[in-house]
Amino acid sequence: MENVGTDIRALNEIINKESAFIELLNMELGKSIIGQKNMTDKLILALLAQGHVLLEGVPGLAKTLAIKSLAQAIHADFNRIQFTPDLLPADILGTMIYNQKDGDFKIKKGPIFSNFILADEINRAPAKVQSALLEAMQERQVTIGDTTHKLAQPFLVLATQNPIEQEGTYPLPEAQVDRFMLKVVVSYPKKDEEKLIIRQNTQKEDIQIKPVVTTDDIIRAREAVRQVYMDEKIEQYIIDIVFATRFPSEYKLDKMKNLISYGASPRASINLALASKAYAFMKRRGYVIPEDVRAICYDVMRHRIGLTYEAEAENITSEDIITEMLNVVEVP
Repeated sequence: MENVGTDIRALNEIINKESAFIELLNMELGKSIIGQKNMTDKLILALLAQGHVLLEGVPGLAKTLAIKSLAQAIHADFNRIQFTPDLLPADILGTMIYNQKDGDFKIKKGPIFSNFILADEINRAPAKVQSALLEAMQERQVTIGDTTHKLAQPFLVLATQNPIEQEGTYPLPEAQVDRFMLKVVVSYPKKDEEKLIIRQNTQKEDIQIKPVVTTDDIIRAREAVRQVYMDEKIEQYIIDIVFATRFPSEYKLDKMKNLISYGASPRASINLALASKAYAFMKRRGYVIPEDVRAICYDVMRHRIGLTYEAEAENITSEDIITEMLNVVEVP
């Protein structure tokens, strides 16, 4: 038992050293983004846990600015793709172009070949385009013609969708939404925050974000995140939370049975574990505690629970179901 304690102390020291840049990153992002701490934290968390983020929020909540600032602070490449109904997969991935001079085909790479991709209003493009992006997210590689190209590392896709406009949109199928590690709901800023936003945008010149972290630092931090210690009791806690969405009756949640059409997939368990480790890393801790799991549970699970018509008729959201489950599932 003493050995485990010694190992965790050593691990804590490593994590403390490796996670020092988080503070610098937060300070730099704080220059341009006011009042969206939850969103910027979740972006950093996804980056550390090698996941992608689906952001839902009305226009004008600094979603584009957040990922652009993050790319600048990390000295990484950034591309923004505006999704529209006439977009084609080749517009994202790239295509083969015939070169008359040489008499052969050359590959013209698309905007997907970058560290940070902002897929703006992903639900405005048809399924073929959505699936091309999601394949790149999953495989972290792209095939153009006969050649397969690896994507740059780190690689983070931030997709946004506007929840209020449904006209001319193609909702993401459940299986594709599942590819996103986190679904973050972005809310309006508070009054005093909005006052600061007005001042910042009407008085000062453009704010310059300085690169404070390199992509190598991020790749090293990702390796450290995987080393974060997770006790078997925490693993069991994660499994219980996920299984409670599949078999609510086994967890004395009989009333949930008619509200859930399908439960969370094994991807939820994997992502919940990885995101918990990344959350502990951001808190500069070498081990996961139940509070880490609870802190990121909503973002990992909210898009993975299917609701029945009955739930929708009663205005019950997936967040309500997660809250109920976290209240019932035994904390280790």
